[in-house]
Amino acid sequence: MAFGFRLTRSTPLLFVWLTLQSLVGTAQTTSSQQRTTQYSDSPYQLSTGREAILLGAGVATFGTSVLLDKAVDPLTPAEVAALNRDDINAFDRSATRNWNPSIAKVSDITLFSNVALPVLLTLGTKPMRQDMKTIGVMYLETLLFANGVESTVKAISQRPRPFVFNPDVPLEQKLNRDARQSFFSGHATTAFATAVFTSEVFRHYFPESKLKAVVWVGTLGLASATCVMRYESGRHYYSDLLVGAAFGSLVGWGIPKLHEVKNRSALGRRLDVQPWSSGSATGVYARLRFR
Repeated sequence: MAFGFRLTRSTPLLFVWLTLQSLVGTAQTTSSQQRTTQYSDSPYQLSTGREAILLGAGVATFGTSVLLDKAVDPLTPAEVAALNRDDINAFDRSATRNWNPSIAKVSDITLFSNVALPVLLTLGTKPMRQDMKTIGVMYLETLLFANGVESTVKAISQRPRPFVFNPDVPLEQKLNRDARQSFFSGHATTAFATAVFTSEVFRHYFPESKLKAVVWVGTLGLASATCVMRYESGRHYYSDLLVGAAFGSLVGWGIPKLHEVKNRSALGRRLDVQPWSSGSATGVYARLRFR
C-alpha cells in the first residue's frame, strides 16, 4: 500500500534509528534533568526501562510483520475466479460492490492531515513544545506498536479486500500481495490512534482550554472520514474498520496513560523536596513555587 500510514513498512530504518536515539537520549538524562521533569508542570514523564520495553515491543511487532508479510502469496487468477461475495457475512457484504481509487487517495490525505496535527500542536504551543522529546517518544511508541500489531494480524489473516470480489475491478489489481491484507484496517488504526493520542495529550497540557472539544471533534472527525472513504473505495469491510478504530483508540489512549505523572495535585506540582549534600554537610532541600 503506497502511502504514509504504512510507515512501519516503508521506512523501517528510520523507525529503528529514532528508537535508538530515543533510548540513548533517555539513558543519558542527568539526575538534575530527571528532577526537573519530575517536579515540573509536565503531565508526562519518560522512564528508561518503560521506554525500552514499549519501543522494543514496537520494533519487535514491526519485525514480525515484515517477516510474515514476505510469506504472503498473492491470489492467483483461479483463486480470484472462485471467490463468491455470498460467502462474505451479511454485515460486510455490501463493501464488495465498492471500488473507487480516487476516494482511496483522498483517504490518504485525511490520514496525513490527522497525523500532522500532533506535530503542529506540539510546535505551536509552548508547554507542548518544551516537552517535545517526551511527546515525540510517546507518539513514536504509539505508531510503532499500533501499526506493528495491525500489520502482523493482516499478514496472518490474509483476508481478501472487498474489491477483489467486484467483477468491475481490473484483474491486475487483485493479483498483488496487498489485495490479501484487509483485516484489520491500518488507516483506521493509525487515524484513531492519532486522534485519541492528540486529544488526550492536548487536554492534559491544557485542562482548562475551551479548545479541547474542538481538538476532539476535529481529530475524530478526520479519523471517521478516513474510515468512511476506505469503505467507499472498496478497500475495507465494516468489521476491518471497527476493529482498527477500536484497537487504535486503545493504543492512543493507553500510551499517554502509561506516562502520566502520578502526583498531579496542586501542591505536588509546586513543592520540590530533594536530598542535598555539599560534601561536608547534608540535609533536605525544599522549594515551594507560588505560581
